[in-house]
Amino acid sequence: MDRRHFIGQSTAAIGLLAGFSGQSRANLQKAEVLVIGGGYGGATAAKYLRLFSNNTAKVTLIEPNASFISCPLSNLVVGGSRTLAELTSPYDNLSKRHGVKIIQDSVIGIDPDKKTVKLASGKKLPYDKVIVSPGVSLLMNSIEGLAQANKAGVTLQAWKAGAETVALHKQLAGMRDGGTFAISIPEAPYRCPPGPYERACQVASYFKQNKPKSKVLILDANQDVTSKGALFKKVWAEQYPGMVEYLPKHNVTAVDAKTKTMKFEIQDDMKADVLNLLPAMSAGEIAVNTGLANSNGRWVNVNFLNFESTAQKDIHVLGDSIQVAYAMPKSGHMANQHAKVAAAAIVAELSDWEVNPAPVLTNTCYSFVNAKEVVHVASVHQYIAAEKTFKPVPGSGGLSPGPTTLEGVYAWGWAHNIWADTLG
Repeated sequence: MDRRHFIGQSTAAIGLLAGFSGQSRANLQKAEVLVIGGGYGGATAAKYLRLFSNNTAKVTLIEPNASFISCPLSNLVVGGSRTLAELTSPYDNLSKRHGVKIIQDSVIGIDPDKKTVKLASGKKLPYDKVIVSPGVSLLMNSIEGLAQANKAGVTLQAWKAGAETVALHKQLAGMRDGGTFAISIPEAPYRCPPGPYERACQVASYFKQNKPKSKVLILDANQDVTSKGALFKKVWAEQYPGMVEYLPKHNVTAVDAKTKTMKFEIQDDMKADVLNLLPAMSAGEIAVNTGLANSNGRWVNVNFLNFESTAQKDIHVLGDSIQVAYAMPKSGHMANQHAKVAAAAIVAELSDWEVNPAPVLTNTCYSFVNAKEVVHVASVHQYIAAEKTFKPVPGSGGLSPGPTTLEGVYAWGWAHNIWADTLG
């Protein structure tokens, strides 16, 4: 999706929302809307709540970090071709240009009965509507010994872009030539960006240039590569022959931090020099603690017309924390799309209007197979009223025939456009 499409969506929605009656405007102005989490979902929702309400809604974004750091493209930092600073953006424009109130703090509790949110600082905030977009929690106890290995600094996940992303690259840089990097992938669903198969490519690209005797071991609990499988396998065979080894049906169950040994459900133990072990994941901690994770105790079921939790009224959940519809990825682009649907629905509900009965979502996922070449998959998802869910539109998707540097240019264009759309 290019910037003109983003702007077109925004302008059309604002035009539709321009005709407030005096009463509906008053209702909207009285409402307190809180947004928890400033990632692709939360930051976009905060901005579009203001845009879709003609800047009348009172919107507060609560986010512990001072800046936005993009998980998409963060594997380039692991591979050493980009810096974290290139993926970092301030939140300033949300307040300066759009009037969003920003509180740098963490939410430690939500009381759905009293309709209050409690901050780590001790302050309580009332809400009429709250959007929860907390990303995912890593279930460290799903791999025995992983919490201890992390505490000892032996293992890292780097699954939220930041200090661990940089630390993982340092581990690779410090590894002996001829060593092995192992990445384990949990059973789907899991947060995709940063994607595990892309990360394997980035590490292999770094090794090819700097440590050519080294090896990348992909230990996948799934039956096969879960995204762009044929493309990734072709890249591993052609660009990194003898360097990348892909092993499906390898579920890591335990790790020994002292010996860097991984144990599996069935296979023999393995060792590696750098361990990037990704455990099973669930909805963000605040969503789970609030009792919203009513899908196997891990993910949040939502009404896809407005992304309201099916467990609690007036709590809307976006992004990676939800139980997704069929073929809907847990991606940054998709979280951005969730946010726009939810923001428009919330403005409509607070204005006593009908919620859009047929929303459409789009998604594009780019994967860098080296520092410059990229492959992508794209899709369009239409809400099906009879089934109360989103489904891919037949024939609407797209998949790269192979990696090209031109797609790398497109990927960076996508990144700058979506950052502008989310934060600008």
